Amino acid sequence: MLQDDMLALPMTTNDGGMGDFSAPAGMGDFSAPAPAGMGGASLPATKLSGKAKAAIVVRLLLNEGADIPIEDLPDDLQMELTQQMGKMRLVDRDTLYAVASEFAEMLDNVGLTFPNGLAGALTAMDGRISRHTASRLRKEAGVRQFGDPWERLKALPPQDLATLAEAESIEVAAVLLSKLDTAKAAQMLVHLPGPVARQITYAVSHTSNVTPETVDRIGLSLAGQVDARPDLAFSSTPGQRVGAILTEAAAAKREEVLFALEEEDQEFATDVRKSIFTYALLAQRMQPLDVPKLMRVLAAPDVITAIAFASDPDDVATSEFLLDNMSKRMANNIREEVAERGKVKRVDGETAFGLIVGAMRDLVNTGEIELLSEEDEEA
Repeated sequence: MLQDDMLALPMTTNDGGMGDFSAPAGMGDFSAPAPAGMGGASLPATKLSGKAKAAIVVRLLLNEGADIPIEDLPDDLQMELTQQMGKMRLVDRDTLYAVASEFAEMLDNVGLTFPNGLAGALTAMDGRISRHTASRLRKEAGVRQFGDPWERLKALPPQDLATLAEAESIEVAAVLLSKLDTAKAAQMLVHLPGPVARQITYAVSHTSNVTPETVDRIGLSLAGQVDARPDLAFSSTPGQRVGAILTEAAAAKREEVLFALEEEDQEFATDVRKSIFTYALLAQRMQPLDVPKLMRVLAAPDVITAIAFASDPDDVATSEFLLDNMSKRMANNIREEVAERGKVKRVDGETAFGLIVGAMRDLVNTGEIELLSEEDEEA
């Protein structure tokens, strides 16, 4: 500010030049004109347009060191704001105070804000409306939506990014790799064939002269391909669906089906086996610190029945894993109950197994516990 009573804005040779925007909704006119200021450069506040008031507020905030995310505005609004600031000269203290007071009053009266446009609404409603409805609305909104298309691409799983990269030219894939976070880029390379991964990483060396406009067009094109994908009826793979079903099935029936699948399709049977979760696998996939969380959601009789029924070495190992990682008092009580329980019928034992596995899967789905991956097991 000049002499603490002026707000300096970029100079212009145009007279007036305050723009012709009408005041935005909710902004009233000032009742009294502002003093003339320096050299008659100021206009009465009653003659300021909404665009001029916006320019004054933005310049004031920038002068005070505020970090304003102007880049999040649509491109046309960024251009108009910058052009307006280029037309303005000096604003005296009284006019600045009046504009700032009106802006502060508007903020005080705000009770609720909504997302910016349809794209912002889709982001806010993500996971709350059906994928079919969201896809239809995106198509109606057009490919170019509010926000950065690269943000949507960065949120994709590494497998999907690898599929996109394989379908594109090496140069486009190199730009995609360069825009990703380093961790996500490394994961994408893992899912690419070796020769393709090498070609893409080498092509990164040729991206030094790529312009921002080119990167933006590539992002829009890739995001458009993602939006154009048909909706799938199932979010999980066939192997995962069959595996989930067999997890709930009796052990004898599970092995019978798996044997038949291996005769028909060995690869599919392998995928199914990877998706099956049984009582015997708890000791291999659960972390010891998560056992108390599991015990809190289980009924003691079900735990006693499962441990009393366990006879297979892997099942017994899981029982010992649970007993070793719960409180000593609870473990001693369960051991006493198991000793008094005697033989357990198969149907009761497998039902108890299923209840424990189901409770564990619920905790995984809600994010309360995290299972060890196959890589962690091997390590």
